[in-house]
Amino acid sequence: MTVTSVAEMEVPVPVAGLLAGVDDTVLLGFEWLRPWAVDDDAQATLRIQALVVETDGRRIVVDTCVGNDKERAIPFFCNLQGAFLADLAAAGYPRESIDTVICTHLHSDHVGWNTMLVDGKWVPTFPNARYVLVRAEVDAEPQAGEDVVFVDSVQPILDAGVADLVEPGHVVCPGITLLPTPGHTPGHVSVLIESGVETAVITGDVMHHPVQCGCPHWPSVFDNDPAAAEATRRRFLDQFADRDVLIIGTHFPLPGAGHIRREEGGYSFRV
Repeated sequence: MTVTSVAEMEVPVPVAGLLAGVDDTVLLGFEWLRPWAVDDDAQATLRIQALVVETDGRRIVVDTCVGNDKERAIPFFCNLQGAFLADLAAAGYPRESIDTVICTHLHSDHVGWNTMLVDGKWVPTFPNARYVLVRAEVDAEPQAGEDVVFVDSVQPILDAGVADLVEPGHVVCPGITLLPTPGHTPGHVSVLIESGVETAVITGDVMHHPVQCGCPHWPSVFDNDPAAAEATRRRFLDQFADRDVLIIGTHFPLPGAGHIRREEGGYSFRV
């Protein structure tokens, strides 16, 4: 198996806009975050990316970023005109070659390229793919401001008949399993990848930034259920700490993949 990152953007953001109640300067105290995940101005680096898993002839995209031409409340997500599809093709994955799309959840920066605008209509971006969506995500009430996301990036997939609604724990194909990690959203999943003796996990939004390994009690401002999200983070950290399991942070900046290590009083993320 291979996992390839194709980024739509990587931007510095004030940590207070990402993690609730956290002061920016606090990040400078975590030496293991610098310089790759925190800049000299104490801003957190946020990556918006798709991860392409290739295995036994399958080409699976995990999460599809923000997308072009979409009206969004977050200014740097709004009406993008980016080169994501060209970058995906340049990485060796033209959109026609993708056979499966997995959405860890249905927030705007994870489903945007599910669809593209063609002659004024939203159509599936990946014409030969089945879209794997967790049923609880589709059935849940959209969070504030996310209604339009469902309209332009999820409903067209349902209407086209290319969605497979599944439960957490679903096996997408041998070696690719949807790991239940609820809290950020009701049906949120991470993606467990197993190949021989090697294991990796694509986090989704269990954590938005690696500092949450050291401070799992810091919630994302986007968490639907902060208490459940924290409980999930703590289970995730305990399950994968000090194991030879590659953790691939969906929003972690490059190098983006590393290992969870137990530290005195908690955990860290080591690249």
